[in-house]
Amino acid sequence: MKKLLSLSGAFLITVIFAALILSSCATGPPTAEQPGAQEQARVAQDGARRQAEEAKHDAWRSAGLVKKEIQVDSDRIVYLEGGQGETVLLLHGYTANKNDWTHFAGRLTPDYHVIIPDLAGFGESTKRWDANYNIDSQVKRLDRFAEVLQLKRFHLVGNSMGGTIAAVYSARVPQKISTLALLAPAQLKTAKKSEVMFRLENFGENPFLISNPDDFEKMLPLLFVKTPPIPDPIKKAAIDQAMADRKFNEKIGWDLFKEAFALEPYLPMIQAPVLIIWGDHDRILDVSGASVLDKGLKNHQTVIMEETGHIPMMEKPAETAAVYMSFLKNQRSM
Repeated sequence: MKKLLSLSGAFLITVIFAALILSSCATGPPTAEQPGAQEQARVAQDGARRQAEEAKHDAWRSAGLVKKEIQVDSDRIVYLEGGQGETVLLLHGYTANKNDWTHFAGRLTPDYHVIIPDLAGFGESTKRWDANYNIDSQVKRLDRFAEVLQLKRFHLVGNSMGGTIAAVYSARVPQKISTLALLAPAQLKTAKKSEVMFRLENFGENPFLISNPDDFEKMLPLLFVKTPPIPDPIKKAAIDQAMADRKFNEKIGWDLFKEAFALEPYLPMIQAPVLIIWGDHDRILDVSGASVLDKGLKNHQTVIMEETGHIPMMEKPAETAAVYMSFLKNQRSM
C-alpha cells in the first residue's frame, strides 16, 4: 500500500461544521426563568443559524457550486452542482450530507463537472417514514437520480455508507462508471471490527444518534484524529440539527443494519478502475478494510492517509483531492 504523508495547515472548521446545518434548526425551550430569557435564546439561535448559513453559502461559492433540486419519483433531491468537463458524482455517509464534500469539490470544479446530492433521507432531501433506506433501495434511487439528470457515464466517489452504495452501483451498472473511488466504505464483513462497530452491532450503541450536547462532543474524536475548535454558535446550531434529526437517523440506521448485508460479493463484479482511500486512524471502520478491498478488486490503487480519521475529504480536503486528481490523471493516460 502506498502511504501518503499528511499535510499541515489550518482547517476551516467554521465552514465544515456549518456543513452540518440545513436550512432550519430545532428550537428548544428557554433555559432560564428570568424575564426575556426565551427571547434572548431565540435571538441567539437565530444568530447562530445565520452564521452557519452564511458560512455554508460562502463555501459553496468558493467551491464553484450552486444548490439545485429535482424531483425523482417520490423524492425531492437537493444537490450541489458546479464545474465543467467529465462528471464526478460524490456520495456522503450515514447521518451526513452533501456539504461534507464542499472543500474537496472546490479542487475539482476547475476541471470537472461535479454533482453532490443529499441522498434521500438525509440533508435537505425528502425524508419518508414509509420508505426503506437500506443499501439496495439507495442504489436504485441513485440510478433514477442519474437517469433524471441524464448522466450517461460518470466518475463515482463515496465515503462510508456512500462508498458502499457507490460500490454496489458500480457492480450493477458497470456501463455508466468510468472510475470508482471508495473512501472507507462500510459493511465489509470480513474486515476487523472497530470498537465502535462492535458495540453498534452487539449492543445497539450508535454514536451518531445525538440526544444532547455531550453526545456530540463524544462523537467528534471518533471522526477526526485531531478535533479542531468549533466556534460556539456553529457548535450550538450543529447540535440542534443533529438532535432534531435523531429519530429519523435512527430509522435509517435500522434499515441499514437489520439486514446481513456484505459488500464483499460485489467486489469482483466491479469493472472500473478503483481508488481506495482510508485513514490510518479511522475509529469508525477499521483500516483493515482496505486489505479486504485489495483482495476483492481487480484493478485498483490503495492510499492509506496517515494521521487521518474516518472522513478524509473533510479532515484533509486538499490532500485527499490531490490523491484523487492524480488517480484520474493516471487513468486518462492509460
